[in-house]
Amino acid sequence: MKKGFYNILKANFLISEDAVKNWRFIVYCTVLAIIMIASSHNAEKKVHQIARLSTEVKELRSEHIERRSDLMKIKMESTITEAMSGKGIGPSDTPPNKIRVIIKE
Repeated sequence: MKKGFYNILKANFLISEDAVKNWRFIVYCTVLAIIMIASSHNAEKKVHQIARLSTEVKELRSEHIERRSDLMKIKMESTITEAMSGKGIGPSDTPPNKIRVIIKE
């Protein structure tokens, strides 16, 4: 047991005659670790991008609602009447007349 532990510490498994198998395994594990780390970084980047875009969507949605509310206020008859009264234009006192077109063949 003691001799096996010393062989591991001295790294005899890497310099012995059948070390090619061990090196292949070590390289394989290293490549897998690098792939796993890269995948983790990509996933983390996506999470941050999703959070940023989600915040931007919320801001744009609130801006849209605010603009729509402003437009509704501008389109109100009282607002238009008030704006046109400064130019001397006001609502008509007489209601509009209907025009009927009768086509006879």
